[in-house]
Amino acid sequence: MANKNTTVVASRQRRGRMMFVWCAISAVAVIALIWKEQVALLYVLATLSVTGLLVVVSMADLGESKRTTQPPPFDDSAAAGDAMNTAATSSTARR
Repeated sequence: MANKNTTVVASRQRRGRMMFVWCAISAVAVIALIWKEQVALLYVLATLSVTGLLVVVSMADLGESKRTTQPPPFDDSAAAGDAMNTAATSSTARR
């Protein structure tokens, strides 16, 4: 089991390094395009990348994600805040 965990960790680290490399390459490319005053090409590339992102998001199957079978736990933080406001209001009214 330990061997599988080390493989998973190594895979995540490799993907993280590759993501960093791609981000660095993209940053250098953008800086180079700005430096060479190729803003029109940069505009086209930005438009294509946003279009690609929208296509990926539209193809994502978000409706079939895991559905929760239990309702979320009761959150009484708003009630606690109301009690604090009531106490503050009543203490100022006494003055």
